[in-house]
Amino acid sequence: MTNYRVVNPYTGETVREYPTATDEQIRESVARADAAYEPWANRPLSERVEILQKTAKAFIDRKQELAEIIQIEMGKPLEQGLFEAEFSGEIIGYYADNAERFLADEILENRAGVDARVRKESQGVILGIMPWNFPYYQVARFAMPNLVLGNTIVLKHAPQCPWSASMIAEILEEAGLPQGAYENVFATNEQIADIVIPSPAVRGVSLTGSERAGAAVAEVAGRNLKKVVLELGGSDPFLVLGSSDLDAVVEAAIEGRMENSGQA
Repeated sequence: MTNYRVVNPYTGETVREYPTATDEQIRESVARADAAYEPWANRPLSERVEILQKTAKAFIDRKQELAEIIQIEMGKPLEQGLFEAEFSGEIIGYYADNAERFLADEILENRAGVDARVRKESQGVILGIMPWNFPYYQVARFAMPNLVLGNTIVLKHAPQCPWSASMIAEILEEAGLPQGAYENVFATNEQIADIVIPSPAVRGVSLTGSERAGAAVAEVAGRNLKKVVLELGGSDPFLVLGSSDLDAVVEAAIEGRMENSGQA
């Protein structure tokens, strides 16, 4: 029985199912990402940028198709899905267009007169664990800067979003990303904790999700001395000042609570 299935939240219909990977398939994905790392990191930055530019264009050109997929997957209204797909393309394009500037050495002035600089270097395989609420955006803002830097990616998407996860991998492949540089895995939480994070090939973990998921991943990452970045859920305070425009406050409050409110 698979954990990865597309269930239309409007109808309850199971539209697609994707088999959960075996332990051996997970190990093979990590090994491919590891093998792809050095060749990818050593490619000229201009070539990595070109692949991201093609990826960005594909997200924008195919935004209708991409929006319809997440409408079925997690109930996002079509208008919001179109915005997310195009916005994701713009994010990818932003990192491509600014990669040379972002990755340039930063020279540090110092009284000793020595050559001191900050250099950004790739690390290796990075694991991403992404949620269902913004299926394209969450991956775009995590994976694309890592790819242009020269890291390779193992991506575990939410079980509700296997269709969009597959589409992201397909677009990257069609843009020319080499095999192994982006590995989409339909893994269980146990496989991530027992196989992927402890792997010597994996150099870091980035998770967007719940506090419970973040605590679990942080514990495993800490036990294995892996760098980890967590973006966790919450409900921010809504502060209304005496000088506020109440009409604008009401509109903002409704939008803040109702937009992308969670149909999956």
